[in-house]
Amino acid sequence: MKNSYSSKIEPRPGIERVLDSSFYWIAKILAFAIAGVLVWITIQVAIKAMPAIQEFGLGFISTSSWNPVNSQYGVWPAIYGTEVSYLIAIVNSVPIGWGVAIFLREEYLPPTVQRVIVFLVELLAAVPSVVYGLWGIFVLIPFLKGFTPLRGPGMLPAALILSVMILPTIAAIGRDAIINVDGGLRQAAVGLGATRWEAIFQIILPAASSGIIGGIMLALGRALGETMAVTMLIGNSNKVDTSVFAPSNTVSSLLANQFAEASGLQVSALMYAALILFFITLVVNILAQLLVTRLQKI
Repeated sequence: MKNSYSSKIEPRPGIERVLDSSFYWIAKILAFAIAGVLVWITIQVAIKAMPAIQEFGLGFISTSSWNPVNSQYGVWPAIYGTEVSYLIAIVNSVPIGWGVAIFLREEYLPPTVQRVIVFLVELLAAVPSVVYGLWGIFVLIPFLKGFTPLRGPGMLPAALILSVMILPTIAAIGRDAIINVDGGLRQAAVGLGATRWEAIFQIILPAASSGIIGGIMLALGRALGETMAVTMLIGNSNKVDTSVFAPSNTVSSLLANQFAEASGLQVSALMYAALILFFITLVVNILAQLLVTRLQKI
């Protein structure tokens, strides 16, 4: 006997199938186009860098001399400054960013006040880098001179400015990741006798770890590529100095300072430096994606 309650699924109209298929192929083409643009940029930079690659080889990475008069170029001080500055920035900003994310999620304040603070934290990300640089010159450096051996622009003020610049990214994405954690996990932890902080550190943060790590890696990408504020504060010295109070350099600031007056082999050397910075950023993003994928499987 035929079930009177059974319903027959009506076929979708042809126009809907066409629209769905069109959207699928447009999205696929655009995705490949983005990858194609990235590959095209890499190829163009590599072509421009080829004379320096042929001239200096891998020794360009380990050499410290940058002398356009004698056509001697080495990017090791800039690589060293790039690595040290973003490591200091990450060490400073990650604990503060996590604390801000937890504070803004755990409703310690009235909702109205909390929304204002969330807006102000996110507004920090919209401040132009040149404004951070000016603030560093006229406020941060004089402040640090009062109780440190700092005598002017150097690694420390540049790294601290980077910390402030990437802080809103870490805090905002971390807060969103914590909000997206299932509320039942917190209730279950509290029901089993966990305190508020035990639930946060043992349940909520591990559950949100993939999003939190993703936010840190996104902030790290900005720290690696930041140019204007770092150029204004780091001192732009092509020497390796282990003191954070001494002037230093980064690959980005090297490119910003040198390109305007560069010519000939110097342009190729700068392109070689840009290719190295691209490779460092690519490695960091690949490692970040592997880490996020691993955390999602836990």
